[in-house]
Amino acid sequence: MKKNLGVCPAIFPMPVLMVGTYDSEGKVDVMNAAWGMMLDMKRVVLNLTETHKTVKNIKEKGFFTVGIADVDHIVEADYLGIVSGNNEPNKFEKSGLHSKKSEFVDAPVIEEFPVTMECKFIEYQDDDTGCGVIGEIVNVIADEKVLNENGKVDASKINAIMYDPFAHGYYKVGEKVGQAFSDGNKLK
Repeated sequence: MKKNLGVCPAIFPMPVLMVGTYDSEGKVDVMNAAWGMMLDMKRVVLNLTETHKTVKNIKEKGFFTVGIADVDHIVEADYLGIVSGNNEPNKFEKSGLHSKKSEFVDAPVIEEFPVTMECKFIEYQDDDTGCGVIGEIVNVIADEKVLNENGKVDASKINAIMYDPFAHGYYKVGEKVGQAFSDGNKLK
């Protein structure tokens, strides 16, 4: 039997995305954003409000990065989500993470996160149906340790974490259980 839960954020799992920017003084700012996804093959969308320092930086600089948070850095990732850069000027330094400047955009790549999308800001939508920040992916950078023998990202090596909006928990992304665009052929 199923039970009605009312209106709640029921899309699960949600990726834990680490959005990196530089502020006007060139200081690194990173926030944890679970409300984001691919918009299409070359664009990402992040449902972020303009109250975030990160959004101000994105609009001002025109660039940002999106890293995939992993199990090894869950404490740092959560810290970057519960502390606001508007209130803590040394937020990134206190996280203990390290950054380097992206080769492709004016934004930081957080070295500890295994996969990072380097993005150019396209637009900010803020009406009732707007989705926040939209960015074009100009490059993806990945640690060699998460690549397979063909040089492609192997999701099972990332140890990515996902966010559970029901209980506010983090979970490790598990093992591969099927092959997209193939398994369904069994029913043809």
